Amino acid sequence: MLMQRIILAVLVVNTLVVAATAYINFSLLNQQQTLAAPSTTEDPTSTPAPAKKSVKAEEYKFFAIEKIIISLPGEGREHYFVLDLVLQANTDTDEKKLQQIDPMVRNSVVAHLSSMTVNELRALSITDLQTRLEEAVSADFSSRHVVQPFAHVLVSKLVVQ
Repeated sequence: MLMQRIILAVLVVNTLVVAATAYINFSLLNQQQTLAAPSTTEDPTSTPAPAKKSVKAEEYKFFAIEKIIISLPGEGREHYFVLDLVLQANTDTDEKKLQQIDPMVRNSVVAHLSSMTVNELRALSITDLQTRLEEAVSADFSSRHVVQPFAHVLVSKLVVQ
C-alpha cells in the first residue's frame, strides 16, 4: 500500500510540474507575440509609439557599357578579361550624358585593372571588384573635374580566359 501511495505522489508531482511548465511557456510566448505585433486597438492613456522610418524605394535608369576587354600577361601566356558594366543613374539623368562618358569610364576601368595581376583580379569577389571600379571611376572623374552623372558602377558580366 505504501508503494502505491509513493507512485501516486510522484505521478501528481510530475503532472503539476508539466502543467506549470506548459503555463510558463504559454505565458512567455504570449508576451513575445504581443511585443512583436502592435495591437490594433489603441489605449487612449498610452503614449503613441514612434513611427518607423520607411525607406523610400527609388527608381533608377541603367546604362550598359559592354565588352571592356583587358589583356594581362600571366604565367606563360596572356589572359583576357571581358567585362560588361552597367551604370546606375537617377531617372532624370539625360541619356546623352551617359553615352558621352562611355569612353571615359572604359578608360578608367582599363587603366585600373591593367595595373593588377591576373591572380589579384581572379581573387576579387564581384562585390569587391564593383567597389574598386566605382572608386577608381569616381576618382578619375573628380581628378578631371567632370561631373559624374551616375551613382553606382555594377558588374553585369565577367569572363576570364
